[in-house]
Amino acid sequence: MRNIEFFSDVEFFKPAWIPSIQLEEVELLHDEIEALRLKNIEKLDIIEWAKKMGISKSTFARIYNQALDKIADAIINVKSIKIEK
Repeated sequence: MRNIEFFSDVEFFKPAWIPSIQLEEVELLHDEIEALRLKNIEKLDIIEWAKKMGISKSTFARIYNQALDKIADAIINVKSIKIEK
C-alpha cells in the first residue's frame, strides 16, 4: 500500500481544439501523480520521496519514470491524459 497525499480534482487534460473522441489517451495513476508532485513540486530528495510514499527508492524511480514516459507520449503523440479516479 502506497501513501498518497494528493488527489487531483481534474480528471482529464487534452490538446485544445481536438475533440476527445479523436484522441488516444494515456492514464496517469495516483501513485504516478504523487511521485511527480513530490519530486517536481515539493522538491524533496529521493530518500524523502520514497519514505513519504512508503516504498523503496528503486520503486519510486520506476513509478516516476513511468509517469514521465506517459506525459512525453501524450505531448509528442498528441494524446489526452486521463487521471485515475
